[in-house]
Amino acid sequence: MKKFTLFLVSFCVAACAGLPTSGEYLVRAKGYLQDGKPQQALKAYNKAIALNPNLLEAYGARGAAHFFAGNYALAQADFELILRNDPYQADAYTALGSALAAQGEYEKALEMMNIAIALKPSRPENFTSRAGVYFMLGRYEEALADYSAVLAYYPAADVYESRAAVYEKMGRTQEAQQDLDAIKTKPMPPSLAVYNAGK
Repeated sequence: MKKFTLFLVSFCVAACAGLPTSGEYLVRAKGYLQDGKPQQALKAYNKAIALNPNLLEAYGARGAAHFFAGNYALAQADFELILRNDPYQADAYTALGSALAAQGEYEKALEMMNIAIALKPSRPENFTSRAGVYFMLGRYEEALADYSAVLAYYPAADVYESRAAVYEKMGRTQEAQQDLDAIKTKPMPPSLAVYNAGK
């Protein structure tokens, strides 16, 4: 009987050793997203969460996948779950704000963006996200201030394009054109995200 028990334990350990972990499912999901397979990515995120329901990173990644698939309410639910468990996650506030804005809840989105900025005032993406919400609310002066503050330290083509759109809405076409010309004439990265790539 003792030999059988040892065999059974050894068999279970060997069988379980080949099963993917929650971390491996996260890696798979990221690969699926990069390959343009969002449904497979969501299945992998769900498996990661089933294996480790406390893995907040999986909820954040799944929320982002839902967001980019246009499932804003599902994205919102994932970001809210993160914040219930860790109310100091600035990036989750920014993501939640984006999900709310996508659903037309701009004032609530602005509240979330302001919390994110209070928690991480050095992260330029928080300011560009808030500027986008200001833009949607028609609060162009505030959007302009946020975009200009970011460009002072992090010149990037996508931020210049966004600020040019604000200038256009304000009827300041010459300044909008200057921003668009700057993209063509000044060396700069295409996206603000490049500044965080190494972090």
